Amino acid sequence: MPDPRARRGVRHPWTALLSAAAAAVLAGAASITAIGEWVADAPQRVLALLGFRPDPLTGRIRPPHATTIRLVLAAADGDALDRAIGDFLCERKAPAPGRKVIAVDGKTLRGSRTAGRTATAVIAAMTHSGQVLAQRQIDGKSNEIPAFAPLLDGIDLTGVVITADALHTQHDHATYLHERGAHYLAVVKRNHPGLHERVRRLPWRDVCLDHIERTRAHHRDEIRRLKTAAFAHLDHPHARQALQVVRWKRDLGTGKLKIERIYLVTSLPPGAATGSELAAWIRGHWLIENQLHHVRDRTFHEDASRIRTRHLPRVMAGLRNLAIGVHRQDGHTNIAAALRHTARNHLRPLTALGLT
Repeated sequence: MPDPRARRGVRHPWTALLSAAAAAVLAGAASITAIGEWVADAPQRVLALLGFRPDPLTGRIRPPHATTIRLVLAAADGDALDRAIGDFLCERKAPAPGRKVIAVDGKTLRGSRTAGRTATAVIAAMTHSGQVLAQRQIDGKSNEIPAFAPLLDGIDLTGVVITADALHTQHDHATYLHERGAHYLAVVKRNHPGLHERVRRLPWRDVCLDHIERTRAHHRDEIRRLKTAAFAHLDHPHARQALQVVRWKRDLGTGKLKIERIYLVTSLPPGAATGSELAAWIRGHWLIENQLHHVRDRTFHEDASRIRTRHLPRVMAGLRNLAIGVHRQDGHTNIAAALRHTARNHLRPLTALGLT
């Protein structure tokens, strides 16, 4: 991470300030004020481990003020920070065996909107196990589509399956993933009318069922049925199979039945994945909403945050990704409980970051 400050007048090391901010967010700090309070309450030993230097006369370490932390983080390079976070999480824990599956989705930081500027929007790539590998800010005058390839440029995609919503069912995206050695699992909706109509009109009644799953959760019974059909040619680059998912949902309170049909295409050839694997990847895509965006909104109160200064909304989003990724790697499924546990001892976030 490059230091954004001029060399003149620097009192606190850049790595110490960044490490302190990361440790505070791991302990549940949701704002710059909370980060400053965590650092101010830190014992001298903790400040030394973070890299702060003692006063040559008194031998004591004076923690930085919250304003100092705010100014430094606001000038930080968000792209460099997100790359560093992704690399750190990858090196911290070896990936699980089997094929890696990555979900791509965007999010708007609503509280960052000002009178003269639209809200900051970011797009993230997260493994289906809950580890954020990359994040990128979306141009305020554009949308997620141009940011798709730059987001994934720094990730090894060999053999990886990319899942995304219908917005990213683009010919350019499919070609890019094929050139990188990756596969895609793309939702087809009516924003691609020709492709959607062709897939929808397949003789699905005559196609054998590949997977069926019954669950009871969220006050409803649900049945999910998956069928796959191989294609010699489909009007989407490198598409090899079409998929139909039928969801039957019955509300346990009202008894109301709802049926949904979803169509997808994939570049995976027949036999490369079982029906149960494909079904798990389709459902797993929405983990980026439940395990990342929902946690940042509900636990870190991201949408209620009024952080707006320069790069600060993007930097804080990256630090929250780091905290969520570290806690999930450590086996925590309840991030709020993990934050409370970490906050009870100033050394715990340092241990999680490998500083002790």
